Amino acid sequence: MGYVQEARENHVKKKVEEGKTTHYMCNCLMTVTKFRNCLFWPPGISFYNLRHIKIKQALRSKMKQKALKECDRYTTKYAECASGRTISVVWQCRKQAKELNECLHQYTNDSVLEEMKKAYMLQQNEQGSLRV
Repeated sequence: MGYVQEARENHVKKKVEEGKTTHYMCNCLMTVTKFRNCLFWPPGISFYNLRHIKIKQALRSKMKQKALKECDRYTTKYAECASGRTISVVWQCRKQAKELNECLHQYTNDSVLEEMKKAYMLQQNEQGSLRV
């Protein structure tokens, strides 16, 4: 695959993640629901990929919410340090920012996301088996 084609597909995927995309034949703006019924799919994009992107986006959002909840103590310390400051936040609150980033990284990394994906897949399998 050429560089231009790969960049084009990445651009389309980014637009799909935002919930909007352009019809690659006529460049008209479409929502994901209209895009699903479209006769002309962009190369490399399928409805499965759209669904997968939305699920991954939701899991990332859930992961971030959990991280912020778990690191609330550090967030409060950083906010207290940063209140009333502008540029000096960079050097005055360096310690609090580092602590916050370390805490957030514990809850927002690839291994945590993989665990969440596995838990989601197990939940979907259980729900699927209950429906039958």
